[in-house]
Amino acid sequence: MTSSNPGAAPTIEQQICYAMVTTVRAFDAVYRDLLGEHGLSYPQYIALMAVGEHGPLTVGALGEVMRLDSGTLSPLLKRMEAAGLVGRTRDPADERRVLVELTAAGRERLAAVAEVPRTIAARSGLSLTQLAELRGTLDQMTAALETRGD
Repeated sequence: MTSSNPGAAPTIEQQICYAMVTTVRAFDAVYRDLLGEHGLSYPQYIALMAVGEHGPLTVGALGEVMRLDSGTLSPLLKRMEAAGLVGRTRDPADERRVLVELTAAGRERLAAVAEVPRTIAARSGLSLTQLAELRGTLDQMTAALETRGD
């Protein structure tokens, strides 16, 4: 992010946020194509993955994993439940909590999209080592921004 004029503000093309937004848009387009074939949106895919990996999760825990607030997560889960992908039940240990778990159809859909991460990796143009390094850098940046944002 250096400019030819040291006192000048970086151009839009030199801004890291601009590079990240354009990368996210490119990812969105690829995911939309790959997941659209299976009737899934990206948030639905992430929810299926989270619940599939961690087993039944409370709505709150799922929100933490997905980094979504309940106002965004609840309508998403309602649509997924209507589509038969997840079920929501009261936690027998604590009736105040709602558990989200995959249905048989949700497990089938998750299995059907199992190749998506490999396809994304291949289409990224980066090696697996480069992708792992990038992931580490992005995690580090996210943590720094979240703790120093105020």
